[in-house]
Amino acid sequence: MSEGFTLSVYPWVYLARFTESGAWREEFQEKPHKRADEEERLSSDELGSLLAKRNSFPEMPLVNYTTQYGFGCFEGLKAFPQPDGGLKLFRPDQNGGRFARSMEGLRMPVFPEASFVKATIGLVRRNLDLGFAPKYDPGWEKDDFEAGHSVYLRPFTYSEPAIGLGLSHNPWVAMVATPVGSYFRPGNSKAITTDKVRAVPGGTGWIKCNANYVTPILAKKKAEAEGYMEAVFLDAGEKRYLEEGSSCNIFVYLRSNRLVTPDLGDTILPGITRDSVLAIAKDLGIPVEERRLSIEEAMSEGKEVFVTGTAAGIQSMESLTHRDKTAIYSRDGKPGEVSRLLQHALKGIQYGALPDTHHWLREV
Repeated sequence: MSEGFTLSVYPWVYLARFTESGAWREEFQEKPHKRADEEERLSSDELGSLLAKRNSFPEMPLVNYTTQYGFGCFEGLKAFPQPDGGLKLFRPDQNGGRFARSMEGLRMPVFPEASFVKATIGLVRRNLDLGFAPKYDPGWEKDDFEAGHSVYLRPFTYSEPAIGLGLSHNPWVAMVATPVGSYFRPGNSKAITTDKVRAVPGGTGWIKCNANYVTPILAKKKAEAEGYMEAVFLDAGEKRYLEEGSSCNIFVYLRSNRLVTPDLGDTILPGITRDSVLAIAKDLGIPVEERRLSIEEAMSEGKEVFVTGTAAGIQSMESLTHRDKTAIYSRDGKPGEVSRLLQHALKGIQYGALPDTHHWLREV
């Protein structure tokens, strides 16, 4: 399996549609497939043709509010292989709750959290029964599961046929599952601030909204072209305070031995990995603060900087460049002590190597 995201959609998908009667009509669909081991032996052309059929949803219209204006929202969550051969979802209730809040923020009918959790479990279970899921590898433990694989779930909304400015009253909720590996490429973990603005007060920054990701994509690709791994956004008003990475929340471990992350407002996405890291840090006795954090403080007082997200997990930054100055956090490119502790704890819980004392995992 290739590293990072891949559009190798698993055979079972999930669809729900909000009907005129005011209820959600749900169904699982089994797309064309062969046995998992047979698909591994297909040529790239044969596999591409098969995957294209699995990524086809003819019931969904091409012209609508989602395709024309980015009017929609999505989620991302993972199911992790366990030592006993099973899979467990990480905090699907939190993703379901955020999905509901995003839909409410976009003034569309809300997909219930309980239905979300049930659908994610059912989707992973059906694909697992067909043999489409990674298996636990004890070798992953050597680097705190940095090379670990998992199942990535992408639930998203899609509007009814429409053109012109309007609200979605009868949306679809679709869910697909794919294999996923490490999000960031190894060998470069340098970050640079961007002059672009991810979100403004009073906007949709707190919603996991499709349109919110256009600017981060542009900023990240520009940063990559300049030799960096990540772009870091500052606030829209003063261009002084840290907000987020391109698709991740950001943390700074200060020389005062306190872990700081920007406090939530309507410009910052309430990350589930962010929340988990804060809880784990408290478990480990690390003082945490949620507050405004200036770029000057991060560069002069920071000992470690890392970003968090479902795809990224915890990814350390070896340096942070702002205008003509660069702060170095790691001379060898390796994570700092606190970053390693948090990564070890988070991944250990997710992959079943450490006790799940917070009851975050859900059996598939």
